[in-house]
Amino acid sequence: MTMNSLKEELNILKGKNRYRSFKTVEKISGPIVRINGKKLINFASNNYLGLAHRFSVRWAALRATWQFGTGAGASRLVSGHTVFHEALEDALAKFKGVEAVLLYPTGYMANLGAISTLIGPDDLIILDRFNHASIIEAAQLSRAKIWVYPHRDVKRLEEILKKAESQNFKNKWVITETLFSMDGDIAPLKEILNLCQKYNAHLMIDEAHATGVLGKTGKGALEHFSINPREVDVVMGTLSKALGSLGGFIGGKRETIDYLRNKSKSFIYTTALPAGVCASALKALEMIQGKNSPLQFLRKNTEYFFEGLKKRGLESSGEFTPIIPIIIGDDRATLAVEDFLKEQGTFAPAIRPPTVPEGKGRIRLSLMASHTQKHLDQVLEIIGKIKKDEHTSASAA
Repeated sequence: MTMNSLKEELNILKGKNRYRSFKTVEKISGPIVRINGKKLINFASNNYLGLAHRFSVRWAALRATWQFGTGAGASRLVSGHTVFHEALEDALAKFKGVEAVLLYPTGYMANLGAISTLIGPDDLIILDRFNHASIIEAAQLSRAKIWVYPHRDVKRLEEILKKAESQNFKNKWVITETLFSMDGDIAPLKEILNLCQKYNAHLMIDEAHATGVLGKTGKGALEHFSINPREVDVVMGTLSKALGSLGGFIGGKRETIDYLRNKSKSFIYTTALPAGVCASALKALEMIQGKNSPLQFLRKNTEYFFEGLKKRGLESSGEFTPIIPIIIGDDRATLAVEDFLKEQGTFAPAIRPPTVPEGKGRIRLSLMASHTQKHLDQVLEIIGKIKKDEHTSASAA
């Protein structure tokens, strides 16, 4: 691609209202951010439990940073592995109910490393159509055959698995997010697991948004559905959302994790997470499991918000999660709603294709445990105004 063609592509994006630019956050105070000198209620963060800004989590990061420095200085297999990496992996394995866990610098790298390492060109990967880009790209990198089923459509998934029986695949893999990041709905995991067992397929789940959010104690979708973690082959999760830190992890059988430690390129050939990052995630994990878990406040806020939607006659997906998409449709209209929200004191950026399907531009609201009822009431009132606006076709989907 030439420099001129790059410019042309950028102009095309601008013409389609899909050109992306940064919104520079100047200050954060809990759920309040300052952008361009204006204070806004932040409904755009995946910091679901508000732990990224809790004093004890910050203090844990500061102490470990003081002890080990701001950077690990090497990959885990050279000299970047510290007591905090080891303690966090052990704690995550216990929390998730798996034999072992391997940390990666990001969730994207975790999916990329696990899928491209464990799955090969003689295998079949079956994906939910709404899976995250990291899953799709990792599947492509594996060189396996890729088939896709409509979002959460277990009937179609079974048809695909039946079809695969007549093919000469070495292994069959079903990969799905559990809590979908753009729609806030939950994969029908029990049915998917049953089909994998029936048709002798491996199952990998992406718990990036479910970890710390779903389940009675925040352990994720497996706890939500009362599924034994040992029944799932690979469990992926992140530290960068409900745990308020940075990084991703893969959990599973010990031999699976040992194999990834020795073969996964996105783990081996990259600098380790700083010790401070691991320490903060470790503290966050401890707080989630404590007596005054922030999860209870997130649940109360989610319940309050859904009741507010109902009172205002707004449709919802029915999924009781802190991710609420407000479907607008047209890209230009979606950007206009983003600007309107800012004018009203709320920060919730427009989400447009290719992140979401064509014609499904939206405002993605993320609830946090640190939001007050006043914050929630304010955005509910704004959504009500959007619904009444004859120039948009917004609804809470």
